[in-house]
Amino acid sequence: MALDRIIDVLHSYWAYLVLLILLLASLNALIKYFSNQPFGAKDFRISLFGLIVTHIQVLIGFILYFSHPALGFASFTRDDLTMADIMGNSDLRLFAVEHPLVMLIAVVLITIGYSKHKKQLTSKGKFKMLALFYTIALLLVLSRIPWGHWFAS
Repeated sequence: MALDRIIDVLHSYWAYLVLLILLLASLNALIKYFSNQPFGAKDFRISLFGLIVTHIQVLIGFILYFSHPALGFASFTRDDLTMADIMGNSDLRLFAVEHPLVMLIAVVLITIGYSKHKKQLTSKGKFKMLALFYTIALLLVLSRIPWGHWFAS
């Protein structure tokens, strides 16, 4: 199996873990925010695990983006494609521009939310930061998953 295929499979399967943990972290923060529960060690670990798995996923994604022979950065280096061709083709645009950019934005939001929650003094404030940033990031991730490619893998 070629290295780019191994990385593609790893990126696809790790995404299931990312989605599960992001969903868990978002729901945990939302439920506990609205029910005024105290912030505990378990909540800290859930949010930290969400941060870690998304950062690992983006690292795998960067490797894939620059190593895949046909998608990602390779789209920009092909002599037979112009920027108009890439932007005019929904699949190429998704893999070369939209997916990487939106996922990077989502990881930045998760990082900001995690950082901001640590500065909050109250449980409500901690859950508010996590709920806001992690949920927006989750929605962004869900909006740019290449569903057709993912289920075909």
